[in-house]
Amino acid sequence: MSAPVSTYRVQVRPDFDLDATAALAGYLAALGVTHLYTAPLLAATPGSPHGYDVVDPTRTSPELGGEAGLDRLVAELRTHGLGLIVDIVPNHQGVARPETNPAWWSVLREGRSSRYAPWFDIDWERGPLLIPVLGDDDAVADLRVEGDELRYWEHRYPIAPGTAGGTPQQVHARQHYRLVGWRRADTELTYRRFFAVNDLAGVRVEDPDVRDATHAEILRWLRGGLVDGLRVDHPDGLRDPGGYLRWLRAELGDRWLVVEKILEPGEALPPSWPVDGTTGYDALRLVGGLFLDPEQAPEARVPLDEAVLSAKRETAGRMFATEATRLLRQIPEAADVPDASDALAEVAAWMPVYRSYLEDGTGADQVRAALAEAAPRYPDAVAALAPMLLNPGRDVAMRFQQYTGAVMAKGVEDTAFYRWNRFVALNEVGGAPDEFGVDPGTFHLDAAMRCAEHPRGMIALSTHDTKRGEDVRARLAVLAEVWPRWRAAFTTWTTHRPVADPDLADLVWQTAVGTWPIERDRLRDYLVKAAREAGVVTTWTDPDQRAEDALGATVDAMYDDPSLSEPLTAFAASITPAGWSNALGQKLVALTMPGVPDTYQGTELWDNSLVDPDNRRPVDFAERAAMLIDLDRGALPPIDDSGAAKLLVTARALRLRRDRPELFTGYAPCPVTGPHARHAVAFDRGGAVTVVTRLPVGLAEAGGWTAEDTLRLPAGDWRDEITGQDVAGPRVDLSALLRRYPVALLVRVSAAEEDA
Repeated sequence: MSAPVSTYRVQVRPDFDLDATAALAGYLAALGVTHLYTAPLLAATPGSPHGYDVVDPTRTSPELGGEAGLDRLVAELRTHGLGLIVDIVPNHQGVARPETNPAWWSVLREGRSSRYAPWFDIDWERGPLLIPVLGDDDAVADLRVEGDELRYWEHRYPIAPGTAGGTPQQVHARQHYRLVGWRRADTELTYRRFFAVNDLAGVRVEDPDVRDATHAEILRWLRGGLVDGLRVDHPDGLRDPGGYLRWLRAELGDRWLVVEKILEPGEALPPSWPVDGTTGYDALRLVGGLFLDPEQAPEARVPLDEAVLSAKRETAGRMFATEATRLLRQIPEAADVPDASDALAEVAAWMPVYRSYLEDGTGADQVRAALAEAAPRYPDAVAALAPMLLNPGRDVAMRFQQYTGAVMAKGVEDTAFYRWNRFVALNEVGGAPDEFGVDPGTFHLDAAMRCAEHPRGMIALSTHDTKRGEDVRARLAVLAEVWPRWRAAFTTWTTHRPVADPDLADLVWQTAVGTWPIERDRLRDYLVKAAREAGVVTTWTDPDQRAEDALGATVDAMYDDPSLSEPLTAFAASITPAGWSNALGQKLVALTMPGVPDTYQGTELWDNSLVDPDNRRPVDFAERAAMLIDLDRGALPPIDDSGAAKLLVTARALRLRRDRPELFTGYAPCPVTGPHARHAVAFDRGGAVTVVTRLPVGLAEAGGWTAEDTLRLPAGDWRDEITGQDVAGPRVDLSALLRRYPVALLVRVSAAEEDA
């Protein structure tokens, strides 16, 4: 198979396995995608709904169908002309159920002498391997021995040979591990985690033997021609991501390779990484911003950088204290320096990006800048830290880079972005909530650069990690155009149902209006999760039941109190048509701009998903397939609740990219003139021209398109792929072009087509 032109992400899981996925091949081919893109397929914790907790990297998941299931999937895909892209997870393995992970079980049983001990990033110098699973340390009294295992409720752990006999507590004291209270994880853990997830243990893929052993099944897929490309999860967690990616590129050849790398605004991929691009969060930020007006930014209570710095300090010093302790043990110069731990957290908090790449010769200036910011508060400690953190030849410098990535992810995405809620549509993975909107000129410059530098990078609007679905963000974008009306409604509702924290109140009501109508349980579950992530009125470690009950009561009032439910329903209905316009516009832009567009499962229809696990709900593919057949019979559906209009736009764009790739080889803005020119964005990809409407409320209030609003095209005859409408260039009347839909996809009609 050739490189992907477009992908379709499916969350393969035990209740939607490889055979169920294979049954989608005909629909995906009809939709127009070229490659299926799956969640991880290696053996994961039994029942895993996502597959990122791999427990045995040496085999394809038997729960998903195993090797035979993968063979059947690939055969069905090939029958329909489709390729396969697979998500892989090199950074960590699942250890929640040790009995399901043979390597981890061996390490627990045999300690440092296990053949698998080098697989995991364990600090053996600090004594036995700590497993933070007990309710508290006194719960060792609840341990029991069953056969050759120690049991704690449903948890199972091995007993080392020759260490049985006596009470369960005596047996426990002889093991290579210690079961301890779960609260000790953030301060005393002796293995590297994925972020702050104790059930995911870091893997040392920088060791060639470990890398080869943990990639044996992936390499079998590649060498057997089963897989046409890979998506690498969380490369910033690796000790040497550049080295790993260079090795992986050598194994892949010219097959597609993208990385889940979060780029901050202005940040570029390390030039030494031999990848096709990122998984598209930077594109998501760009495309979404196009449908906001930079001049309409609402006021914020505090600057975002203050909220981010505060959250990162808190996260670095509390959640990742155990990682900081391990770092400081490697810096003898800091042993007797007061506040060395606080200083390390401060340096991490000031890092402007996820991590530096000292081993590849980049990022030293970012570390120096962070050190300089921390120095006024901790001059002696920073002086002791600096030489070690800037030396790529030292282990501590490499570990510091892994530490800062975790601090950024948890401090910003999972804390500050739940606290700073001026406009929640922008609080997205890789987002920049204080950069309100993207003007068309900036968009065109970025898109042209992508065409030149990363034409095969992924373009994403929704993923399994996004905080809210693409259509929720599209509807929320409308709020910026009706901000005074929104704030008046918000004030009324919060007066009637106060929320303890004003920032949480913003999140509550923006989420409600962005997703309405949404099932009550889904909204309640999301808001409790969001409140715990924010950590202001309740937390994951110490849930405040009264605060969470009050939040649930507010949700109930939205449904049960007519004085809330009726105006909420009416307000959501009033902005929904403009939200649909934005949704169609951003979808068409994402599907046709430079890069490889991904469609997250189900989002070819309207989707009001929130953060996981909400975005992993089952998808009705039969409904979508039936609707697509109807569209292919010539239906031009209205823009309504069915979402058929979005399916129409998606299918027409995907098919054109697949069938006419020569039309998508360049990038140039198309000029729009007239009194309402700012409400349209158009670009030519080399024969295919995308036209979309932006800021639809402002356009409607100005009276809509006029005969003076025109798009200039290259001379000739054109056709709109979405409606079939014939269009004559070079001057196109937007009021006629966009009469039925707020978007158009124009293709020059060739002489051969005219003669035919």
